[in-house]
Amino acid sequence: KVLIDVPRSDLAEELAQSQTQTQVLQDTLQQVLDRREEERQSRQLLELYLEALKNEDSILSKVAESEAVRRKEMDVVDAGISSAGTSAKTALGDQILAALKEKPAPELSLDSQDLELVVKEDTEALASALGWDKQKSEALQQACDQELSKRLQQVQTLHSLRSMSKGKKTLP
Repeated sequence: KVLIDVPRSDLAEELAQSQTQTQVLQDTLQQVLDRREEERQSRQLLELYLEALKNEDSILSKVAESEAVRRKEMDVVDAGISSAGTSAKTALGDQILAALKEKPAPELSLDSQDLELVVKEDTEALASALGWDKQKSEALQQACDQELSKRLQQVQTLHSLRSMSKGKKTLP
């Protein structure tokens, strides 16, 4: 880096070379530095990609668990066990309601399954359970829906990356 930053005329004089040869030397050194930086960035990107692959497995298993729980809940609803008057209390447990009331951004602290429950809940029942007005409950449901969409997009992106990497068996 020092040799690149030195004025070309000074370096040429010190090396007893022409300024053209010194320029070629400095350009070559700059290319080597650029290549090293690209390699460092590539390594970092590969490490992030491999970490994402590891995390994808855990995310996909959580999504599968969420689907299983949702199917189970739908069976309960289909069987008529849950009544409309207590849907907010039944579908949203005390822990979820506490998080919704106490956290400044509860959509970030709830897992995907809980977010789905909040989004699917009747707005008026949610407002009643939380002691909020309908507008505040609607805003909360919209924030939860946006967070769910963001998480789904992340899972789809990871799945897409994994699919692409399966075709390229060159990873270490």
